[in-house]
Amino acid sequence: MQKSPSRLKFKKFQKPEFTRKQRVSQKVAMKTLAPNNQEPIANSKTRLLTVWGLLMAAGVGLAINVYNLQIVQGSKLTQRARNQQMVNLRPYMPRRLVVDRNDNVLAVDRPVHTLYAHPKLFKRTNEEIADRLALIIDRNPADLVKIFQGQKSGITLTSALPEELADRVRRLNLDGLEMIPKYSRYYPQDDLVADVVGYVDIDRRGQAGVEYSQEKWLERTVKTVRLSRAGNGALMPDYAPEGFLNSDDLRMQLTIDTRLQRATRTALKEQLEKFGGKRGAVIVMDAMDGSILALASQPTYNPNQYSQADISLFKNWTVADLYEPGSTFKPLNVAIALENGVIKADDVFNDSGAIRIGTHTIRNAQRNGYGRINIAQILQNSSNIGMVQMIQRLKPSVYYNWLERLGLGQPLDSDLPFTVSGTLKSQEKFINSPIEAATTSFGQGFSLTPLQLVQMHGALANGGKLVTPHVVRGLIDTKGQMHYTPNHPAPRQIFSAATSQKVVEMMETVVTVGTGKPAKIPGYRIAGKTGTAQKASPNGGYIVGARITSFVAILPVESPRYVVLALVDEPKGANAYGSTVAAPIVKSVMEALIPIERLAPSQPIEQKP
Repeated sequence: MQKSPSRLKFKKFQKPEFTRKQRVSQKVAMKTLAPNNQEPIANSKTRLLTVWGLLMAAGVGLAINVYNLQIVQGSKLTQRARNQQMVNLRPYMPRRLVVDRNDNVLAVDRPVHTLYAHPKLFKRTNEEIADRLALIIDRNPADLVKIFQGQKSGITLTSALPEELADRVRRLNLDGLEMIPKYSRYYPQDDLVADVVGYVDIDRRGQAGVEYSQEKWLERTVKTVRLSRAGNGALMPDYAPEGFLNSDDLRMQLTIDTRLQRATRTALKEQLEKFGGKRGAVIVMDAMDGSILALASQPTYNPNQYSQADISLFKNWTVADLYEPGSTFKPLNVAIALENGVIKADDVFNDSGAIRIGTHTIRNAQRNGYGRINIAQILQNSSNIGMVQMIQRLKPSVYYNWLERLGLGQPLDSDLPFTVSGTLKSQEKFINSPIEAATTSFGQGFSLTPLQLVQMHGALANGGKLVTPHVVRGLIDTKGQMHYTPNHPAPRQIFSAATSQKVVEMMETVVTVGTGKPAKIPGYRIAGKTGTAQKASPNGGYIVGARITSFVAILPVESPRYVVLALVDEPKGANAYGSTVAAPIVKSVMEALIPIERLAPSQPIEQKP
């Protein structure tokens, strides 16, 4: 039987007994170990102090850096951050359309593409790529192959590929082709109105015509805006100013009538080819307000291919070149004489065929005399002798003042660019040299631009007022409402209405029985004057055998309004005169003008059996 645990006895634990030697050794050991126990404690304190010092230094440095960043450089860094987060953007805005008086588009911005080729990326042969592209971009396949072989990348195949052709290129699915979109100025009428509209270069700057002179109105005003940019560089439209991409629908409307312009250019081309003329021009102006309905010069250029044109064609010579008007200036001299009361409409002069002024002898163009002729007959026969005798009745100083009143020697205010001032001798020379007034009487010895002559004849057509010839009507919206019209000088009264009408009626006889017969149109009363002037040489004197033929017309005589001028420079042939070269051009233009302006006939039109 086992005893219960409670009755178990345990021995008391006793410490081990050490010998005296062992106790001594123990005391020695304890004395030896005491310094080693204090060393780790000292090292820990040193490390603690070092760490604490570093932390304090770092804290002080951080505080100084924070102070520098937030206080010292705060504004500068804030601006730098904003610059990184914002971007200045000037949205592209197309130039305004240019339209004619009937809203036919003459100039417009259209999307095009620059087509690049990278032959190193081709997965087909050069020949295959060339064959597929050639028809679309109008290039020779063999030429394209040579181009591909000569360069491995970055070849510009065309810089203005229209959108419809770009779609065809995309459908080819050819590797190695790249198209970059852009906008390009396009002229749907090609060369028809180039002399007026002009062109825009590769930098989108106008270089001629109204594209140049009216650029501030054709370029839409676009403000630079600041947009927020996300971290990946993407623009954030939520922060864009409201309406910053909105543009107006305004377009520039010209006074040109495309229908009349086409008829004008056709008639001019035909006569130039027939007589081998160097160049020619036609101007049609509404004398009531100076608006130009047609203005064409030939040869001209295609503004869609301006880089291939002769740069001399970019300046419209009707405003940029001077010439001596010859006999087309005679009606204006008649008006001056009538206005000053030195002649009457029924005065008669004796034309002997020659007249001597000092050491100079003046003759008629045909070297003949017309005997006793009245003022109308002087115009009918284009008598130089009659004109000299008429102007001799005026004091040279008075005559000179009238020439200045007409604007001779002064620049013409026009919205077409590159206008030049005419030339007129100094007043001292004009007054002291009788030959000057004599030659001026039949349109020589001074010069002006064709447009300036049209302006002066406009004063005969509108009751005596000088108006400003212009081609810009203003800015209109798509609903036809006008938003801007150019400010032109107020019309200046030069002749009385009575004097102007008398001269126009005298000019009518030039067409009915005089040198202007080729301009007759059945049923319509037309006034006109021919001109066959010697061509002045830049070195002085006149070019032998060279002439400028011209014809100016005013219609209808009973209510004058329209002025038509045609000029042909250096026509060839013995029969090249204003009556044979220029008058038929004016007739063709008037035949187009009459139905366009709905001019009723002045007289019954005889029906041919």
